[in-house]
Amino acid sequence: MATTLQGAPEQTRNSGEGLFVPDYVFVEPAALDYPLGQELYRRYQKEGVPIQMTTSHNQVRGIPGETDVEKYRNAKRTLVIGVRKTLKFEPSKPSAEYALPLATGCVGHCHYCYLNTNVGTRPYIRVYVNTDEIFAQALKYMQERPEEITRFEAACTSDPVSIEHITGNLKRAIEFMGQQEYGRLRFVTKFHHVDSLLDAKHNGHTRFRFSMNADYVIRHFEPGTSSFERRLEAAGKVARAGYPLGFILAPLYRFDGWEAGYSEMLERLSEQLVPEAMEDLTFELIQHRFTKIAKNLILQRYPKTRLEMNEADRKYKWGKYGKGKYVYPDQQAKALQHHLEAEIARLFPKARVEYFT
Repeated sequence: MATTLQGAPEQTRNSGEGLFVPDYVFVEPAALDYPLGQELYRRYQKEGVPIQMTTSHNQVRGIPGETDVEKYRNAKRTLVIGVRKTLKFEPSKPSAEYALPLATGCVGHCHYCYLNTNVGTRPYIRVYVNTDEIFAQALKYMQERPEEITRFEAACTSDPVSIEHITGNLKRAIEFMGQQEYGRLRFVTKFHHVDSLLDAKHNGHTRFRFSMNADYVIRHFEPGTSSFERRLEAAGKVARAGYPLGFILAPLYRFDGWEAGYSEMLERLSEQLVPEAMEDLTFELIQHRFTKIAKNLILQRYPKTRLEMNEADRKYKWGKYGKGKYVYPDQQAKALQHHLEAEIARLFPKARVEYFT
């Protein structure tokens, strides 16, 4: 039934400007019990993409590569089609009450990404085909909070826009949440591939956010993602389609000239963003942080990175389960916060900053 990985293309066909096309596909047998799983299997079989069966989407073996870096790069070009068995949703504060698990892994190569820690040795792209079960679980969580708004974040473990052309799951989630009186959906993307979502029946229940940053950060640390200009163009399309719009400025990173860099970025947003976006606009501000585990993985996977991760220059902030991360010292963090909030107030007087962390 399955083909092998022999003869897979040597060069990746993927970049932030084009749609992600997997070089390798693994399929969990249970995924073939669902229409979407069958559809994807037939699609990649017809396209001649190497397909291999795997016992579990959590334990994929056989991704080629002689070195750890090669295996990592090939894993980022690998699609795994599986069934989400764990239907206990993780909390997603401060963005939302719960994470909505539509996929795991991201096609981008952002050096700083926290997924370097979260997915660890499993950086391949996992998509889940049992969306009806996932939505049914979301409905249960809403029913536990009668007459309260329950927010779901769909981008905790992936960038769902980057793989929407593969599954269509994000549009399904948008239209599902559009029917819920007290349900709200949120997600963020670094990609501009939004056209298939513009006619979704969202009912204003989905906040569509774009991750933006200073030119220095995008240029040095966000390979494999859409350009600032393409993201801004996509944000205009989304606003015209009636979605509530937001921007996540993350990670806020202190580089030489960071004040001017972030002011320039916000001025470009202000000058070019369509008027429809200004009435209900949100910003979320997240400073750069890293863990020791993430630092080691980042340096292994991106050995030439310019990302500054000197523990001696940071403050250690304790988190859940006795683990913590390195953030900027209080004075530097407050300088970031005050500068960004002042510039947002100057350029976007109707917008609200939801949080700084």
